[in-house]
Amino acid sequence: MTRSAAIADSVAPATVDHMGAPARRRTLSKLLSHKGLTIGATIVSLVVIAALVGPLVMQGDPMKLSFRTRFLPPSAEHWFGTDHYGRDIFTRVIYGSHLSLAIGLAVVLIAGTGGTLIGALAGYFKRLDAILMRVMDALMAFPSLMLAIGIAAALGSGIANVVIALSVAYMPRTARIVRASVMTLRSAEFVESARIAGVGHMRILFRHILPNSMAPLIIDLTFIFAYAVLADAALSFLGVGPPPPAPSWGNIIADGRDYIVEAPWITICPGIVIGLTVLGLNLFGDGLRDVLDPRL
Repeated sequence: MTRSAAIADSVAPATVDHMGAPARRRTLSKLLSHKGLTIGATIVSLVVIAALVGPLVMQGDPMKLSFRTRFLPPSAEHWFGTDHYGRDIFTRVIYGSHLSLAIGLAVVLIAGTGGTLIGALAGYFKRLDAILMRVMDALMAFPSLMLAIGIAAALGSGIANVVIALSVAYMPRTARIVRASVMTLRSAEFVESARIAGVGHMRILFRHILPNSMAPLIIDLTFIFAYAVLADAALSFLGVGPPPPAPSWGNIIADGRDYIVEAPWITICPGIVIGLTVLGLNLFGDGLRDVLDPRL
């Protein structure tokens, strides 16, 4: 490490060191005492555990057909009832949670990484700002779900295409949030000290500015996760999501749209699971915002 970089590191500490142990303890105490965040974290944890452990312990086959058990209502034997092929809906929901949550996580990683890089470069370099953000503004001119539907329809059905469509649709949101944080911090005293010490722009951006912009980014990614899970179900319902017969929450709901009158549980039961998952993610994100946002 050069002497100038060492001086800059001492002047511009990272977020964790700058916060200090007492501040970290206060933040942890707030996180544990926030009711909405606790409820949201509990719901999300249960869904994640079901997605990871459920397929390992359940003996049912989500693809098994049984025409003798078609359209059975919810009961002790079939908690969510059966569909028009006699498949157990609860088993399909548990197996489908793995795919739906994996798509949501992939969208968060891709949209978060791409949006962070675009927002950071646009917020720090004024010349790139006009170019990059005009592209993001053009994407944001369309509602996110409509943009995702258009991209998915152009690419065709498939898991990878759904991830690409949703990532492109939600990337501008992350880019604007990161850009705003970087623009606020680029004129801070520790950044000016790093420039005077001769530290390069990329090191200042990724070593000193971005670590101090993580709080709003983490909060936003929780909401993107919720939006991605919901949008994946919507795309599957419209026929441009993950192709059947692989179970996903959207496919299960789509299977019941033609039988909503005689067998409403095919649509209602997985819909409730999706609603609870999105609710848990939103409560978790709201709790993080209440605790980590200094303006609140």
